Amino acid sequence: MHALGARAYGNSFISRHNMDLKTAEQVVIKQSDLTVSDSFLARLQQYQPPVPGQVTSLLLALKTVMEGLKVADTLNRPLAYALHQIAYESRQFYEQGKRAKVEWPPLLDADIERIAIATAQIFKGET
Repeated sequence: MHALGARAYGNSFISRHNMDLKTAEQVVIKQSDLTVSDSFLARLQQYQPPVPGQVTSLLLALKTVMEGLKVADTLNRPLAYALHQIAYESRQFYEQGKRAKVEWPPLLDADIERIAIATAQIFKGET
């Protein structure tokens, strides 16, 4: 499967055709916000797994951002910061959880890798 392909996660499935660029940017920013208790990063920081559909929505948002910005010369600062946080901190929190003996969902490690790949592709401007 392509690194960013939408997939079933829990009982949710989100079609890749349901999100515009503005919404996608908002999803990435919200999911990287540690002050939002149910954001992707906040849940990992609290040693909680993502809620069903959360990774799928995030990957869809990253794919939408990648496609929407592939010809852009710049990224806005809040989005750039969110992308950095989601790629870097998700791995840090996952590894901290492993050291603390958290039993993460089996696919979470691969999901975090897909998030990092998607973020790198956005920064590089490729699809």
